[in-house]
Amino acid sequence: MARVTAKKKLTIILSLIAFVIASIIIGRAVVANIIEKKIAEAKSAPVGVIATKVKYSNFFDKLETFGTAIANQTFSIRIKKEELISSVNFDDYPSVKKGQIIATLNDRIIEAPFNGKVGKREITPGILGGDDSIIATLDDIQTLKVDIKVPENFLGMLKKDLKVEASSTAFKEVFNGKLETISSRVDPTTRSILVQAKINNQSERLIPGMLLNIDLIFNETNSLSIPEQALVIQGNDKFVYLIEENKIKKNSVTIGKRNFGKIEILSGLAQDDVILAEGTNKVRPGSKIKITEYQ
Repeated sequence: MARVTAKKKLTIILSLIAFVIASIIIGRAVVANIIEKKIAEAKSAPVGVIATKVKYSNFFDKLETFGTAIANQTFSIRIKKEELISSVNFDDYPSVKKGQIIATLNDRIIEAPFNGKVGKREITPGILGGDDSIIATLDDIQTLKVDIKVPENFLGMLKKDLKVEASSTAFKEVFNGKLETISSRVDPTTRSILVQAKINNQSERLIPGMLLNIDLIFNETNSLSIPEQALVIQGNDKFVYLIEENKIKKNSVTIGKRNFGKIEILSGLAQDDVILAEGTNKVRPGSKIKITEYQ
């Protein structure tokens, strides 16, 4: 009787162990199946992407150089202090109109020959009569001139009215202008040609004598463009991911210039084509996508 009872107990224990093992195996299989389904669903679910439309942008080449600002017109006259009856306040650097009285002397009146800003320049001590005189100046600065030396290898792109952009470390602003004159000779010593630009300075923020950074803009074109990060380069191949019917398609392109984060497209795309703007490493041709944002 005792042997039968022990045998039954052993059978029950073994059955429980077998049940537990079977439950674990079945449970793992069920969990693995659920995980596989989730992975499959995730793979088949559209990937959220940022897209952009192909559009036209301005592209150009530029030559970076520098030059010193020169007043468009300038006038100066030496005035003896003993002869001065009245004048505008030279120290305030005031603006005057053509014909306005700058100073009244004992024997005459000095009028402005053109619109501009009045100032004065002290004469260096020691120069004959320097202690008794001042030099009154008048500068027309609403347009400034800048003389620029351009290397001779850029001669082919120089032409009157070529676009010019000027800037200064003093201001976070670009001042527009154009090329006015081009010298008829190349300097054989420096291998450069002298040109003069005129800069629009209606705000009168720039003043004569300032060093200006100058960009000569040439080969301007209005071309199809894409963001730099949208381009994929693999060896000699250059392509973008074109989006059609919420699917990714590899599309080869020919590129041109690069300006300000944009790439010029010479062929391979049309205006308003929708392409992947970012995350080109997250998708593959044929991938289903969902546009979550337009750039």
